[in-house]
Amino acid sequence: MINRHRLRRLLAPAAGFRNALATAVVGFLLFVVGTALSFRIVILPLLDAISRMADGPLQWVVPADGVDVARHFLGGGLLLLGAYLFYLGIRASILHVVKTINPDVGSKMADLYFRRQQLAHGPRVVALGGGTGLSTLLRGLKHHTSNITAIVTVTDDGGSSGKLVQEKGMIPPGDIRNCLVALSDAETSMTTLFQHRFTAESGSLSGHSLGNLFLAGLVDQAAGDFEKAIHIASEVLAIRGRVVPSTLSHVGLCAIFDDGSQVCGETKIVESRKSIRRVYLEPPDCAPHPEALEAIKNADLICIGPGSVYTSVIPNLLVPGIAEALRDSDAVKVYVCNVMTQRGESDDFSASEHVRTIQLNVEHRIFDCVLVNIAAPNPDMEQKYASSGQVMVDPDIDRIRAMGFKVVTGDLISESDTVRHDPMKAGALALGLLNR
Repeated sequence: MINRHRLRRLLAPAAGFRNALATAVVGFLLFVVGTALSFRIVILPLLDAISRMADGPLQWVVPADGVDVARHFLGGGLLLLGAYLFYLGIRASILHVVKTINPDVGSKMADLYFRRQQLAHGPRVVALGGGTGLSTLLRGLKHHTSNITAIVTVTDDGGSSGKLVQEKGMIPPGDIRNCLVALSDAETSMTTLFQHRFTAESGSLSGHSLGNLFLAGLVDQAAGDFEKAIHIASEVLAIRGRVVPSTLSHVGLCAIFDDGSQVCGETKIVESRKSIRRVYLEPPDCAPHPEALEAIKNADLICIGPGSVYTSVIPNLLVPGIAEALRDSDAVKVYVCNVMTQRGESDDFSASEHVRTIQLNVEHRIFDCVLVNIAAPNPDMEQKYASSGQVMVDPDIDRIRAMGFKVVTGDLISESDTVRHDPMKAGALALGLLNR
């Protein structure tokens, strides 16, 4: 036999909903009764006033045929009371359902709703890149708008992504995974979960990240449709915006070095430690993602970078049609320059050399403004990077201006165990360009 107190606890949620619904029903009935009682003294004069607004002054006329004024004013009171109770009942019912589905929302439901509405009407932003740089910027942008399209490079051939490309023939998922997590509402918890990497003790799973395996599983469920897998993942993670690869074709990144030698493969390019003359895609005639082109066309703001200039930023720009779409776009177009150099790719590069490198590899002028960091980390952190061959990017502003670009500067760095862009600072400064 069920304990009486236990039964009460089991029925409490349902009882709360029934009480709220009963309040709404009572309110509706009172509203109907009040409307009926006060029809002649409230409703008819109101309708009459509305009909006369175009012809002359308002005329609030009470019929003179023996009206029971007390009855009508009682009806007016019931009408207002009923409307108020109906509102309270419906509001309590909706809130009860929402709290049952998601207890964490609670009384913040209204704030959450209005915040999401505000983000939904934010500017249309496109961000191009890859690696940790793009995902870092997205973390800042999503606090200002949910109209974000992240266009992600797909040339990664190392680590877990490289294994999945070889074993399953899928598009490299690593950079896309990072962007999906960055745009997720539950970013902190999802980052910890999706970045979990299996160790050697995990057997065949060794080296894989959980997020990559999650996308691989969705690709299987979508019968090999990588694009559909991204859409499913976006819904599961409830991301603010969308993530699209720059191309759905299988492409590799190749480099020509200053000594004339060539190598194909993103990992091999970085490991070569040679000075790069230019990079290109193989095959060169891959098709751009239609959603990427459409997003660029309709954008208010386009952010290129930050990220490894040769392996994260430029590969997107080499996909046929992307650079041309950027050139033709009327959006504010900004290159977010790196804050640190990268060994084997941008050794000792200044800010202007990052810009010049993009110009040498892309035929068209694709941005008008450059976002440059002018802050420096603490000496201990700077020394730590110097010991590994990395230094702060020199903000040679005058040279960039001499190249015909507008320069916007600021303190953009975030220091933890690494020196990188601060998401909130970079996102706010980039979006601030729309008001200049």
